[in-house]
Amino acid sequence: MRKGIIILVAVLLFILVIGSWFIHGLNKVVRLDEKVNEEWAQIETQLKRRNDLIPNLVQTVKGYAKHEKEIFIKVADARAKLTGLISQGGSIEAKIEAAKELQGALARLLAIVERYPDLKANQNFLRLQDELAGTENRIAVARTRYNRAVKEFNTYIREVFGSFFAKLRGLNRPRPYFRIEEESEKKVPEVKF
Repeated sequence: MRKGIIILVAVLLFILVIGSWFIHGLNKVVRLDEKVNEEWAQIETQLKRRNDLIPNLVQTVKGYAKHEKEIFIKVADARAKLTGLISQGGSIEAKIEAAKELQGALARLLAIVERYPDLKANQNFLRLQDELAGTENRIAVARTRYNRAVKEFNTYIREVFGSFFAKLRGLNRPRPYFRIEEESEKKVPEVKF
Protein backbone atom coordinates (compact mmCIF):
# COMPACT_ATOMS: atom_id res chain seq x y z
CA MET A 1 0.00 0.00 0.00
CA ARG A 2 2.75 2.43 0.98
CA LYS A 3 4.66 1.62 -2.22
CA GLY A 4 1.51 2.38 -4.25
CA ILE A 5 1.14 5.80 -2.61
CA ILE A 6 4.78 6.63 -3.31
CA ILE A 7 4.35 5.67 -6.96
CA LEU A 8 1.13 7.69 -7.18
CA VAL A 9 2.81 10.76 -5.63
CA ALA A 10 5.80 10.36 -7.97
CA VAL A 11 3.50 10.11 -11.01
CA LEU A 12 1.50 13.15 -9.88
CA LEU A 13 4.70 15.15 -9.33
CA PHE A 14 5.96 14.10 -12.75
CA ILE A 15 2.66 15.18 -14.35
CA LEU A 16 2.77 18.46 -12.44
CA VAL A 17 6.35 19.18 -13.55
CA ILE A 18 5.62 18.27 -17.19
CA GLY A 19 2.37 20.27 -17.12
CA SER A 20 4.14 23.31 -15.68
CA TRP A 21 6.88 23.04 -18.29
CA PHE A 22 4.27 22.70 -21.05
CA ILE A 23 2.26 25.71 -19.90
CA HIS A 24 5.44 27.77 -19.45
CA GLY A 25 6.54 26.92 -23.01
CA LEU A 26 3.17 27.89 -24.47
CA ASN A 27 3.13 31.14 -22.52
CA LYS A 28 6.73 32.03 -23.37
CA VAL A 29 6.12 32.01 -27.11
CA VAL A 30 3.12 34.30 -26.60
CA ARG A 31 5.15 36.68 -24.40
CA LEU A 32 7.91 36.84 -27.01
CA ASP A 33 5.39 37.46 -29.79
CA GLU A 34 3.77 40.26 -27.79
CA LYS A 35 7.18 41.82 -27.12
CA VAL A 36 7.86 41.94 -30.87
CA ASN A 37 4.43 43.52 -31.41
CA GLU A 38 5.06 46.07 -28.67
CA GLU A 39 8.43 47.07 -30.08
CA TRP A 40 6.96 47.35 -33.60
CA ALA A 41 4.25 49.64 -32.20
CA GLN A 42 7.00 51.92 -30.87
CA ILE A 43 8.55 52.09 -34.35
CA GLU A 44 5.16 52.91 -35.87
CA THR A 45 4.65 55.70 -33.33
CA GLN A 46 7.95 57.29 -34.31
CA LEU A 47 7.31 56.77 -38.04
CA LYS A 48 3.99 58.56 -37.63
CA ARG A 49 5.69 61.38 -35.74
CA ARG A 50 8.22 61.71 -38.56
CA ASN A 51 5.40 61.69 -41.11
CA ASP A 52 3.70 64.52 -39.23
CA LEU A 53 6.89 66.63 -39.30
CA ILE A 54 7.63 66.13 -42.98
CA PRO A 55 4.96 68.42 -44.51
CA ASN A 56 6.19 71.38 -42.44
CA LEU A 57 9.80 70.68 -43.37
CA VAL A 58 8.92 70.32 -47.05
CA GLN A 59 6.94 73.58 -47.03
CA THR A 60 9.86 75.42 -45.47
CA VAL A 61 12.33 74.05 -48.02
CA LYS A 62 9.91 74.64 -50.92
CA GLY A 63 10.00 78.36 -50.32
CA TYR A 64 13.73 78.39 -50.97
CA ALA A 65 14.09 75.66 -53.57
CA LYS A 66 11.19 76.16 -55.95
CA HIS A 67 12.92 74.36 -58.83
CA GLU A 68 13.59 71.14 -56.84
CA LYS A 69 10.15 69.72 -57.61
CA GLU A 70 11.22 66.09 -58.16
CA ILE A 71 12.45 65.58 -54.60
CA PHE A 72 9.27 67.07 -53.12
CA ILE A 73 7.20 64.63 -55.17
CA LYS A 74 9.36 61.69 -54.01
CA VAL A 75 9.05 62.73 -50.35
CA ALA A 76 5.30 63.21 -50.67
CA ASP A 77 4.80 59.87 -52.43
CA ALA A 78 6.96 57.97 -49.92
CA ARG A 79 5.18 59.65 -47.01
CA ALA A 80 1.74 58.88 -48.47
CA LYS A 81 2.71 55.24 -49.01
CA LEU A 82 3.92 54.80 -45.43
CA THR A 83 0.95 56.68 -43.97
CA GLY A 84 -1.42 54.45 -45.94
CA LEU A 85 0.28 51.29 -44.73
CA ILE A 86 0.24 52.46 -41.11
CA SER A 87 -3.41 53.51 -41.15
CA GLN A 88 -4.64 50.52 -43.16
CA GLY A 89 -2.67 47.89 -41.26
CA GLY A 90 -0.22 46.80 -43.95
CA SER A 91 2.28 44.05 -43.26
CA ILE A 92 5.38 44.77 -41.23
CA GLU A 93 7.54 43.90 -44.25
CA ALA A 94 5.71 46.48 -46.41
CA LYS A 95 5.99 49.13 -43.68
CA ILE A 96 9.72 48.48 -43.31
CA GLU A 97 10.22 48.94 -47.06
CA ALA A 98 8.10 52.11 -47.11
CA ALA A 99 10.05 53.51 -44.13
CA LYS A 100 13.33 52.87 -45.96
CA GLU A 101 11.96 54.57 -49.07
CA LEU A 102 10.95 57.62 -47.04
CA GLN A 103 14.32 57.66 -45.27
CA GLY A 104 16.08 57.83 -48.66
CA ALA A 105 13.83 60.62 -49.92
CA LEU A 106 14.41 62.62 -46.73
CA ALA A 107 18.16 62.19 -47.07
CA ARG A 108 17.98 63.62 -50.61
CA LEU A 109 15.80 66.50 -49.36
CA LEU A 110 18.28 67.37 -46.64
CA ALA A 111 21.12 67.19 -49.18
CA ILE A 112 19.37 69.93 -51.16
CA VAL A 113 19.43 72.13 -48.08
CA GLU A 114 23.23 72.32 -48.34
CA ARG A 115 22.81 74.42 -51.51
CA TYR A 116 20.78 77.09 -49.70
CA PRO A 117 22.68 78.90 -46.93
CA ASP A 118 19.71 81.20 -46.18
CA LEU A 119 17.54 78.16 -45.53
CA LYS A 120 20.09 76.69 -43.15
CA ALA A 121 19.83 79.89 -41.09
CA ASN A 122 16.00 79.93 -41.05
CA GLN A 123 14.79 79.41 -37.45
CA ASN A 124 11.68 77.47 -38.46
CA PHE A 125 13.77 75.14 -40.60
CA LEU A 126 16.33 74.65 -37.83
CA ARG A 127 13.60 73.80 -35.32
CA LEU A 128 12.01 71.31 -37.72
CA GLN A 129 15.37 69.81 -38.56
CA ASP A 130 16.13 69.35 -34.84
CA GLU A 131 12.74 67.70 -34.28
CA LEU A 132 13.31 65.43 -37.26
CA ALA A 133 16.80 64.51 -36.02
CA GLY A 134 15.37 63.69 -32.59
CA THR A 135 12.69 61.55 -34.20
CA GLU A 136 15.26 59.75 -36.34
CA ASN A 137 17.20 58.96 -33.16
CA ARG A 138 14.03 57.61 -31.54
CA ILE A 139 13.39 55.47 -34.64
CA ALA A 140 16.94 54.10 -34.44
CA VAL A 141 16.48 53.19 -30.76
CA ALA A 142 13.05 51.65 -31.42
CA ARG A 143 14.47 49.72 -34.39
CA THR A 144 17.26 48.32 -32.20
CA ARG A 145 14.77 47.23 -29.53
CA TYR A 146 12.48 45.72 -32.16
CA ASN A 147 15.35 43.78 -33.75
CA ARG A 148 16.41 42.53 -30.31
CA ALA A 149 12.86 41.28 -29.63
CA VAL A 150 12.72 39.69 -33.11
CA LYS A 151 16.02 37.93 -32.47
CA GLU A 152 14.76 36.51 -29.18
CA PHE A 153 11.46 35.39 -30.76
CA ASN A 154 13.08 33.91 -33.90
CA THR A 155 15.69 32.09 -31.81
CA TYR A 156 13.05 30.62 -29.54
CA ILE A 157 10.85 29.34 -32.37
CA ARG A 158 13.88 27.65 -33.97
CA GLU A 159 14.93 25.84 -30.78
CA VAL A 160 13.83 22.23 -30.28
CA PHE A 161 11.12 22.74 -27.69
CA GLY A 162 10.42 26.35 -28.70
CA SER A 163 9.46 25.27 -32.22
CA PHE A 164 7.07 22.70 -30.73
CA PHE A 165 5.31 25.33 -28.61
CA ALA A 166 5.33 27.89 -31.44
CA LYS A 167 3.61 25.42 -33.77
CA LEU A 168 0.99 24.66 -31.13
CA ARG A 169 0.27 28.40 -30.80
CA GLY A 170 0.42 29.04 -34.56
CA LEU A 171 3.34 31.44 -34.09
CA ASN A 172 6.00 29.54 -36.01
CA ARG A 173 6.71 32.12 -38.75
CA PRO A 174 9.95 34.06 -38.16
CA ARG A 175 9.49 37.83 -37.86
CA PRO A 176 11.39 40.17 -40.20
CA TYR A 177 14.28 42.31 -38.98
CA PHE A 178 14.28 46.05 -39.67
CA ARG A 179 17.61 46.28 -41.48
CA ILE A 180 19.50 49.06 -43.20
CA GLU A 181 20.03 48.01 -46.78
CA GLU A 182 21.17 51.19 -48.50
CA GLU A 183 24.95 51.36 -48.68
CA SER A 184 24.88 55.11 -47.98
CA GLU A 185 23.22 54.47 -44.60
CA LYS A 186 25.81 51.85 -43.62
CA LYS A 187 28.85 54.04 -44.33
CA VAL A 188 30.56 55.95 -41.57
CA PRO A 189 30.20 59.67 -42.30
CA GLU A 190 33.32 61.46 -43.45
CA VAL A 191 34.22 64.43 -41.25
CA LYS A 192 36.36 67.24 -42.70
CA PHE A 193 37.70 70.22 -40.81
